[in-house]
Formats: sequence, structure tokens, C-alpha cells
Amino acid sequence: MSYVVCALYRFVDLPDHADLRAPLLNRMEAADIRGTLLLAAEGINGTVAGQRDAIDDLLSYLRRHPALAELTTKESLTDEMPFLRAKVKLKKEIVTMGVTDIDPRKSVGTYIKPADWNALISAEDVTVIDTRNEYEVAIGTFKGAINPHTNSFREFPEFAETQLDPARQKKVAMFCTGGIRCEKSTAYLKSLGFGEVYHLEGGILKYLEDVDEKDSLWQGECFVFDNRVTVDHQLQPGQYDQCHACRMPISDQDKLSNAYVAGVSCPHCIDQFEDADRERFRERERQVRLARQRGEAHLGSDARITAERRRSRKNQR
Repeated sequence: MSYVVCALYRFVDLPDHADLRAPLLNRMEAADIRGTLLLAAEGINGTVAGQRDAIDDLLSYLRRHPALAELTTKESLTDEMPFLRAKVKLKKEIVTMGVTDIDPRKSVGTYIKPADWNALISAEDVTVIDTRNEYEVAIGTFKGAINPHTNSFREFPEFAETQLDPARQKKVAMFCTGGIRCEKSTAYLKSLGFGEVYHLEGGILKYLEDVDEKDSLWQGECFVFDNRVTVDHQLQPGQYDQCHACRMPISDQDKLSNAYVAGVSCPHCIDQFEDADRERFRERERQVRLARQRGEAHLGSDARITAERRRSRKNQR
């Protein structure tokens, strides 16, 4: 395994977040660390990948900042770089719920260790809620969990207000991919008057890492926000691919559909794009195939390096 994939976040007062962007991006590019980090006044969030020593150096650099000393991280391994380039973005929120007065730094649900999660969600008086989006839930979820049927995290507050009731759901257990969405969703439920609100510490990824598959209540695979698309219970790349038109996960069954054209369309997006978009997708896919035949990358940092080498050889000639 050549690359460490590191998901990280921290809700913390970060008034100097804008000043961190340039030096952080420079450090990532110099160490060939790729992925995306989000910076906001409320903290940091993101997933990056690189060689072991490069990731260790980046985490050490971040933790030297007084506000980020207790950074939350989760790691897995992969034999291919799962990101195309390095990005550091300035945001209003590090995970977008759209509710401005919710602050996980002041009020949040009770953390439950993966080892204790099965017992909690198996209790009859506990309502288990998957805080993720529709396409994520469809790939895998915990047995008995409620699907909020949201297309974005911004829709979760409406689901909570219309479908949940503190008088009926006395105990609520929530989970998400890495834990960060639950920081806000549990804080939001507490603001609505829910008394006992719990969430899976470290999220699904930490559960898959810590709980043996024979004891697991997890069903299916877990969607991840990189080129692996999904991971299985061993945190190895799963069986799903990704539609390069709409970025939705697609199965082998989806590829048998008449709506599927590699790089152009899939059953999820067959009615979403105009003809001009489809032509652009076809040309992009053609360029990707040509680059692959030449043994070159078409997108991301590797493509930029290839272009620079070509220019250098041309100038030399």
C-alpha cells in the first residue's frame, strides 16, 4: 500500500483561517499531498492522501497551530492516489447545514465508541438515523437505520423538524461517514429539545476499522469522497465505480443499463444534461482514453507535470 488517506476535522475558533490557506497549500504541493481541505472561522475539515512521511509531516504542521492540537483524524491505505490535485478552500462552514446559530463547540451529542455502538442501536427505545444523503444510504447503512431521504445536508433540518418529535423519540443515535456531519446534526437536535442524543464517534469509517466484520451491524459498502468511490468493511476499495458526468456512484448493474455510456451518462443523470454537455463529456472521455493509451494522465497534478515536461522537451528541441 503506497498512500495514506487521512480524513481530518476540528470544530474550533479559527479567526486566522484565511492566513493559513497559502502556506498550507504550498506545503501540500511540495510534498505531493493531494485532496481538499476546507478552512472556516469554525474550524477545518477535509481528506488528503500522500506518502506516510508526508502525511505525518502535514499533521505535525497542523497540530503546531494552538487551535488544531487536538485534530481528529482517521486513516486508511490505498495503492493508488485517490485525488487528482491539492486544494485548500475558504468557506463559511466546514460542513454546510445552512443554520447559522448551531455551534458544535458549545453543544453536541454524546459520543459513542464503535465498540459500544452495536449495543446502543440494538436497544428498542433508540431511534437510529443515518444523516447522510440518499445515494450514500443506498450503498450501505446500519441495520434498522432511518433514511432521511435528503439530497444534501442542507435538507436535514427540515427532515428533523417535520419527521422527528422529542416527545416520541426519547433517545436518538446518529451516524455519518467520518463524524463531522453528526457534530452539527446532534447539536441541531439538542436545540430542538431532544434530550438524549448520541452519535458514532469517528463515524462509519472508524466503526469499520475497529469492529470485526463478524460482529458488525453494518450492511453494504461506505461511500467516500475520493476516487475509490466506496470502501468495504476492510476499508479496501469497494465494488462501485463513478459516473464521470454526474459523479454519482454506479454499480455493475447500472452499467448494463441503456442509459450508461462511459464518461457521458448513467441511469442517475440520463435526463439531467443538455446535448451540448453530452458532447463535452464525450470529448473529455476521448481525451482521457488517448492519454491512457500514451501512458499519461489527463487530469490533475500529474497532467500538469506531463504538460510541463512536453513544453520543456519542445523548448529544448
